[in-house]
Amino acid sequence: MRRFTLIITVIATMLYAELSAQENIITPAPVRVQGGTCGEDCCEPAIPFDFSQISKLYIKGVKGIDVKRLEAAVKAAGLDVKRIKHTAKRGFINIFIEPESMSYDEGYVIFTSEHGVDITARSAAGAFYALQSVRQLVESGEWQTGAIIDYPRFKYRSLLIDVSRHFRSVDFLKRQIDMMARLKFNHLHLHLTDAAGWRMEVESYPRLTSYAAWRTPATWKEWWYGDRKYVEEGSEGAYGGYYTKEELRDLVAYAQARYITIIPEIEMPGHSDEVLAAYPELRCTHLPERQGELCIGKEATFEMMERILDEVMEVFPSEYIHIGGDEASKENWKLCEDCQRRMREEGLESVEELQSYMIERMERYLNAHGRQIIGWDEILQGGLAPNATVMSWRGEEGGIAAAEAGHDAIMSPHGYCYIDAPQDAPPTQPEAIGGYLPLEKVYSYDPAPETMDATVARHIKGVQANLWAEFIPTDEHYEMMLWPRAIAIAEVGWSKPENKEFGIFRGRALDIVERMQSEGYHPFDLKNEIGDRPESREPIQHLALGKSVTYNYPSFYYGPQYAAAGDVALTDGLRGTWTYADGRWQGFLGRGGVDITIDMGEPTTIHSVKADFMQYCGPGVYMPCKVEIWGSLDGENFEPLTTIDHEVTYEDTPSFMNFGWEGETEVRYIRYKAHRSKFSGFLFIDEIVVR
Repeated sequence: MRRFTLIITVIATMLYAELSAQENIITPAPVRVQGGTCGEDCCEPAIPFDFSQISKLYIKGVKGIDVKRLEAAVKAAGLDVKRIKHTAKRGFINIFIEPESMSYDEGYVIFTSEHGVDITARSAAGAFYALQSVRQLVESGEWQTGAIIDYPRFKYRSLLIDVSRHFRSVDFLKRQIDMMARLKFNHLHLHLTDAAGWRMEVESYPRLTSYAAWRTPATWKEWWYGDRKYVEEGSEGAYGGYYTKEELRDLVAYAQARYITIIPEIEMPGHSDEVLAAYPELRCTHLPERQGELCIGKEATFEMMERILDEVMEVFPSEYIHIGGDEASKENWKLCEDCQRRMREEGLESVEELQSYMIERMERYLNAHGRQIIGWDEILQGGLAPNATVMSWRGEEGGIAAAEAGHDAIMSPHGYCYIDAPQDAPPTQPEAIGGYLPLEKVYSYDPAPETMDATVARHIKGVQANLWAEFIPTDEHYEMMLWPRAIAIAEVGWSKPENKEFGIFRGRALDIVERMQSEGYHPFDLKNEIGDRPESREPIQHLALGKSVTYNYPSFYYGPQYAAAGDVALTDGLRGTWTYADGRWQGFLGRGGVDITIDMGEPTTIHSVKADFMQYCGPGVYMPCKVEIWGSLDGENFEPLTTIDHEVTYEDTPSFMNFGWEGETEVRYIRYKAHRSKFSGFLFIDEIVVR
């Protein structure tokens, strides 16, 4: 009980003392940092602590493999110590594992006096996280006497690494696990299967790795937009790879030694092109080629998935198995004799219920083996499996709906957590999936804000960042996309909102990036970040600000998902950022394009009418092929001011362009029309600026 009493004393005195500089060193930000040597009635000023004096290590409360893990973490922190059997009076680091010391499984307290360091934690994992904080203090060279009390906000803190689109080596994964551990992540979601390649050895179905793991050409983009050809292992020009079971067992053990659980994902029923290429008998009956969805009507599909999951469970001891469940088109099932027969036999009224039937069967199978399923939020369609956890990616709605129904949810909304989007000015970045997701926006995410109903919030178990690899062929590029935005997710998952402040965090992130570079990682060069689009940083003043806008005809109306500020968006003075999903750019998908009329309210002499457009070819956002601008005094008789023809070409690099007129005329009404190109897709416009 001596340790427990000390913790209570430390916590009580910390409520009244000033914080030390250590508060701005540790990432993720801890719950509370207290500088000084605390007693019952006073708190002496903090003094520098010389970590080089530490030579003795005492561990109490755990045995076996946990002891070895903690010893390794102490040495990784830069402390040269020797294990001792009893506590020492000077030059020590004592680790006490006391389950009753706090209510948080992964929490810890670090107390540093001039004589040494005491760490108290409820679990070995908590002590391990304490040692990650110790490591950062050692590396900073600013360790002081005092106390740190810390515990995570969420129990599930995760990254997804996509090894299907472009294969990554085991050594690469281990390097990322090392950094994840230092930032107190506790889950790694491995996206092992997808159309681009199957990545896990399955002895029961060897063609998954001898054929479905290999393709030509090497890059996903060339393959996806080409003939999507799979080839035999060893064929000339074959690109791909897979992990043997032994390699995966080694990887699992490596992660476990750092208190990280690997969650394997086996996609079903969609994203299964590679499975059907290797085992075409599992296709739906009506269409012999190019199917991405497993046939749910065939019993052989379930036999195969169950045998695969048997082998997955042999390798991965995780409680959760991710079964995908996203983006299945379901169209094949409407035409398939086997699927329609299954629906009649099971009394299913829709193909959504047919997918739910498969998910529930897979859940029952995994539950019978002591495992639980996680699925993307589409598994809500047709009815949610009884014990499923939902990973919400298409926004937060899926996670909230699952939580309202009493299910656990993990938040991973694409607007904050899909770090495959560019993190700096897109024209300066390598090709990416589209949009713009800077470090600050990732950091701003709150998976369970105060406004969320408490009955919902208790089911929000954590947060995950996803890095899909369609446009990321090299390891260096992957690390650049992953770090430092994953550092922000680490703090979102661990730290309390009141302890977060972006300016302070960015300074810490800069230090971490510099250290990563010195260790051979390839993070994004944060110190040279360009930042958001200059036009978007301040509201713009112009003659049409706040003026009435009319959208001409229903076919010239903005899409509801990209409405921005609605009917006032094009004259509200707010210019768009680098991304069309920022709530400022207004998106038009109808056949007509953009056709609007601005009422200036009275005859006005004008000298220019201009508007910006963007182009992101990957997600289908294109420049207009023609822009027409007219002026009128009465709203009925319009005189043309200019016609601008533009040749739209497919380009990998995002671009922004201004289309407008300059001159002098008197008008009350301005009509601005932009035509969609041969590529169709969206037109995005942010503001019509009149001067």
